[in-house]
Amino acid sequence: MLLLAMIVLRNKYALTEGGIHALIWAMLLLLPYLVSTPANDYKLGPIPGLFFTISGFIHMAIFYSNAFFFYPRLMNRKYWWLYIPVAMLLLFISFQLKYHILAFWFPDVLKNMTAYKFIFGPSVGIFFISIIYRRVADKIRFEKEQEKRRTEQLSTELKFLRSQISPHFLFNVLTNLVSLARKKSDRLESSLIMLSDLMRYMLYDTQGKKVVVTKEIAYLKSYIELQKLRFGSEVLVNTVMDTEEETESYTIEPMLLIPFVENAFKHGVNYLVHPQIDIQLSVKDGQLIFDVKNRFDEENVTEKDENSGIGLSNVRTRLDMLYRDKHTLLIRNENGVFHITLTLVLT
Repeated sequence: MLLLAMIVLRNKYALTEGGIHALIWAMLLLLPYLVSTPANDYKLGPIPGLFFTISGFIHMAIFYSNAFFFYPRLMNRKYWWLYIPVAMLLLFISFQLKYHILAFWFPDVLKNMTAYKFIFGPSVGIFFISIIYRRVADKIRFEKEQEKRRTEQLSTELKFLRSQISPHFLFNVLTNLVSLARKKSDRLESSLIMLSDLMRYMLYDTQGKKVVVTKEIAYLKSYIELQKLRFGSEVLVNTVMDTEEETESYTIEPMLLIPFVENAFKHGVNYLVHPQIDIQLSVKDGQLIFDVKNRFDEENVTEKDENSGIGLSNVRTRLDMLYRDKHTLLIRNENGVFHITLTLVLT
């Protein structure tokens, strides 16, 4: 009975807990009338059917009073020792009720000493079943609460990580625009328009949900164009975006790819005679491969501002939270070339 209840309770599409209890108790109370016959007085062994049913109500009283009142109120409390006499009293009362019912209606059964274990034994059995039920039910409830807290914590952490992205991104882009303003470049206006489109994407398209991969790629392209406007011919940027028609049906965590490109521009343009950044992205058969390479000056990479590394650390955490076992991130730093390759299973 207990095992059946626990299995069904774990199925969120099954009956409610109250419905499960009603079904189990109905089967127990009606058992003599389902397996025996009127000619045999609906007996189950030496136990008359009517007494079996009456005992069922006594067992219900033991089960629910212990599982929902005595055990949760007295155990794990300061006065837990009171539970022992209460439990003994509960069983004693059930024994007395059964004895007097038999003495009044079924006196012949009391003459059969071998029937006593079938009369009084179930009270003890139901009592221990109620304890097991309470403990298992409490464990299931505790696990659900823990899972709920973990889900809420994950959601909070993800929101925090996303909130970190916007100011970090804006800091870098505004630095680019300041550079254009100082040069009095005629490209400043187009850069501001492009920035407004990027901010619209961040503010309205990425809040609390994944986005279509094509939108993320368009966002990435706009950012790269902003960087090209800033550096012009000073930096060679090679970009290859290879996607298939089915890309429209896939989604991705927003602003997941941009930190790698930010990092390449941050560390791949200073102290170099001919800086070069290579960016390749492909989407095929539900798999995204993102590859970014940039040369850097190993002698001048030791000094970093306090914001350095926020983007990469952020994206590592988000990948672990949202794409566990569905991604690989390789980061290599060899011979003056910083190289990352992200492989991601899209959904």
